[in-house]
Amino acid sequence: MQQALLFLINAFCVFFSTLFLLRLLMQWRKVPFSSLAGGFVLKLTNWAVLPMRRVIPGIGGVDWASLIAAFIPHALYALAFLYLSGLGSVFSAQADVVLAKLAVFALQSLVHNLIYLFIVLLFVQVILSWVNPHSPLAYPVAKLTHPLLSPVRRLIPPISGIDLSPLIVILILQAMLFLL
Repeated sequence: MQQALLFLINAFCVFFSTLFLLRLLMQWRKVPFSSLAGGFVLKLTNWAVLPMRRVIPGIGGVDWASLIAAFIPHALYALAFLYLSGLGSVFSAQADVVLAKLAVFALQSLVHNLIYLFIVLLFVQVILSWVNPHSPLAYPVAKLTHPLLSPVRRLIPPISGIDLSPLIVILILQAMLFLL
């Protein structure tokens, strides 16, 4: 029962964290929120981001409210995991050490989530380029993946019209997941 509950909590936390990360990336890359995907992301994240913006300003072009909102679900999952695993008694002995480890775990989980998000975006971009390159999702996805693909495209141009840069970037991202 605990496994199923942890699975559901993780799915819920990853879903919302991914939405907050998408909002952060869309703002950073200046992807219009007027699109179908943009409207979806806004409507599902406004409830948390807008109140946080009153307290946490955007500094240096980074929407810190969205970033912190993406971090919180991972921290909540770490707490739920600790509690449901029966390790909650650890808090009484070394609370500062446990909280530091939870924060590191949540940050690592957030980075994993971001890497997986980019992998999914790259797969979506590749599939859309084959199936429907003029889809309403094609422009936002291409704009989000451009910072990852452009350095590789400079090193390895398309070969006979086939762009291998998404494959190379996915392999690099997978290697990063192994390192984390």
